[in-house]
Amino acid sequence: MDLVPLLLSFKLAVFTTVMLVVIAAPVAYLLVYFRFPGKSFVDAFIALPIVLPPTVLGFYLLIWLGPGGAIGHLWEVLFGLPLLFTFSAIVIASLVYNLPFAVQPMKASFEKIDTRLMESAYILGLSRVATFFRVILPNALGGIIASAILVFVHTMGEFGVILMVGGSIPGKTRVASIAIYEAVEALRYRDAMLMSLALIPVSYVFLLLINRLNLR
Repeated sequence: MDLVPLLLSFKLAVFTTVMLVVIAAPVAYLLVYFRFPGKSFVDAFIALPIVLPPTVLGFYLLIWLGPGGAIGHLWEVLFGLPLLFTFSAIVIASLVYNLPFAVQPMKASFEKIDTRLMESAYILGLSRVATFFRVILPNALGGIIASAILVFVHTMGEFGVILMVGGSIPGKTRVASIAIYEAVEALRYRDAMLMSLALIPVSYVFLLLINRLNLR
């Protein structure tokens, strides 16, 4: 069995999880504690990847990340290389696809925090930024961990979005889910079974961790 697709999926999941924890925390904070015009529209837009078919999202990412798209053109200007069908492209696609799976658990966790804690922090002279780091994040640690686990597991199983913008380049964009699909297409059922078996216990263990966090 070729372990490269599994390692590539793990690498993609780590990149996506670390980056989304950093991105999603302030986004969730803004959506929970701030009022601004169009807030409901922003919230719905962030959650859109949950209901959109992955191929639809992948198609628009293909356009945006391509040479004629804004992101793809800017990438070529900055780095002199095309963005599509690279590891960077599947990272960007994974970030977009998984953003709601990172934001939603954090929002739920932030909403449970007693507002009196924040009021006390403001009275003691802490700024909003300091309160975010010293009060909100420590009290929402369970939600943040649950968010990270959910994103990691979800990324390990990504298929449609990744295939659209990354293709299937060995060692670069051929993640485990794509390798399993190609093995089935080529009637290499043993390879597909072994890779599938490798993903099942990983997903199961992470789901157990989420359940433990929810019970606490």
